[in-house]
Amino acid sequence: MPRKKPFSGKQKKQQLKEKRKTNQEDRLIKDGKVQIVIDADDDDDDETPSSFTNKPVVQKINQQPVTKPGEKFDPNRYRLHFFRENDDDIAKKKQLARKPFKSLPEKSLEVDIEAVYQPGSVLDIPRRPPWNYNMSKAELLAREEKYFQGYLEKIVSQYSPSELSYFEMNPETWRQLWRVLEMSDVLLLITDIRYPALHFSPALYDLVTKVLDKPIILVLNKVDLAPPSLVIAWQHYFIEKFPLVHIVLFTSFPRDAKELSDITESDGKVNKKRKRGRYLALGPRELYEACKNIVKDQVDLNSWEEKLKAGEGTETEESESELDEDEHSVLEEKNFDFEDHVRFKDGILTIGCVGYPNVGKSSLLNGIVGKKVVSVSRTPGHTKHFQTIFLTRTVKLCDCPGLVFPSLMDRNLQILAGIYPIAQVRETVSPIRYLAERINVPQALKIKHLEDKEDTEWSAADICDAWAKKRGFVTAKAARLDTYRAANYILRMAVDGRLCLCFRPPGYTDTKDFWENHPETIQLSKQQTRLGKLRHAGKGSTDEDEEEEEDGSQQSEEEEECPATFTSSNPFDLLSDE
Repeated sequence: MPRKKPFSGKQKKQQLKEKRKTNQEDRLIKDGKVQIVIDADDDDDDETPSSFTNKPVVQKINQQPVTKPGEKFDPNRYRLHFFRENDDDIAKKKQLARKPFKSLPEKSLEVDIEAVYQPGSVLDIPRRPPWNYNMSKAELLAREEKYFQGYLEKIVSQYSPSELSYFEMNPETWRQLWRVLEMSDVLLLITDIRYPALHFSPALYDLVTKVLDKPIILVLNKVDLAPPSLVIAWQHYFIEKFPLVHIVLFTSFPRDAKELSDITESDGKVNKKRKRGRYLALGPRELYEACKNIVKDQVDLNSWEEKLKAGEGTETEESESELDEDEHSVLEEKNFDFEDHVRFKDGILTIGCVGYPNVGKSSLLNGIVGKKVVSVSRTPGHTKHFQTIFLTRTVKLCDCPGLVFPSLMDRNLQILAGIYPIAQVRETVSPIRYLAERINVPQALKIKHLEDKEDTEWSAADICDAWAKKRGFVTAKAARLDTYRAANYILRMAVDGRLCLCFRPPGYTDTKDFWENHPETIQLSKQQTRLGKLRHAGKGSTDEDEEEEEDGSQQSEEEEECPATFTSSNPFDLLSDE
């Protein structure tokens, strides 16, 4: 009897890949219609078959194993679902990363919202289809699934996957947004001041103000990461373009509130002793004033004002509550049993918080309350579902999971903005090229070209190699420079704001002198200076660091050490050559 041909584990894996590709092909050509394929195996580098490279494949980000099949709570229910790039696009990006780049002028940082979102097109956000109380839960789910599938088909029929940005394709997450919009009296839209035009959807603005007839407050968060003149310019840009929006400037980080009294303009000395769990924030007072102007006398906000005056957050247990997992599951069961919205029902102001992943929604809630009430993380998609926190007995905050709206935003920029998890990025050098074309990365990192020639042109790969050599990043077996690890590290610095890329509103470059001398700019600069002293006194401990400490994890040595440029007294040295 002849011996059987050996069949290795590698061959078995290839066999499974081909089987999955065949199944994907069958789904793509089913009924002759465009089908959105869900890639269930994130550990493999599977792609759509070459003959179907123009069809989108959806990857589940941060997929978690299900320990108990059929369990009521599904840990993957609200996972991020994004388009997955094919091998051809990845190969082209790798080739481009080895080519020298040229620095772009400052005007290239000016962004127009309409160019990104194309208002009135198929890229507008999906709206909940009509429903009534006579429908069963199964019927409503089926209607929403059918509507959302048709919504995706319209987008992919008019735009190729390479033209589109990453955007949320998980209908469960969109249901969370619909729910927050329906139950909220005031909508709080949180944006990162570095990329506010990319985080502000005109379609959402029109839905809230014109269809739902509800007030919207735009929060420009993390204002300590941008020059004061740029913050004020963005503030006036949104007021002029979207007149119904209220603007609030905000930033927060873990600190003992008593440290404010230790700051003096003369010596700037700070008591470095910090109590765990306390948050220091700029903007809660302004948020209170905006809400007070909206509700007038319809809701009693005296308790909120007293909390602000105390300056120490909530002290009584009965004035705040954070839902545990059991209560979360109860809310999910009631997800489809809505009543007609009654504004300020029972004398309670309900504030819904929405925004992109990683813009600081959970940190903002902690800053408003004055202490840690919700967990935070650097990883996009950390908030899995709707959460409710009572600020006072008459003010309720609702935290919605981060949602990525459809747009024509550059995917490299989305990675730099922290929208896409860096650990899941397949090609990490292209975003660094995008960054280096707009700010002087070699100067910021204080690195020298490996060829050690002054007139040598830089490429994105050269930057990664130089940084790997400076930090001693080498591969385990061949001891070659670990370019991937270096690129990953640089991307994380960009997301954290240690390599600061800030976009400008249209026309800012020509009117920069006007905004730098604006009275509001001078006032904001003083506030930033005071908060900056607190932040740098403790070397910038963040809410994410605090979360990692509680989990018992330790920062690696390379995460603790930062380039000398980052310790500069001027936090905006890295913006540009200016």
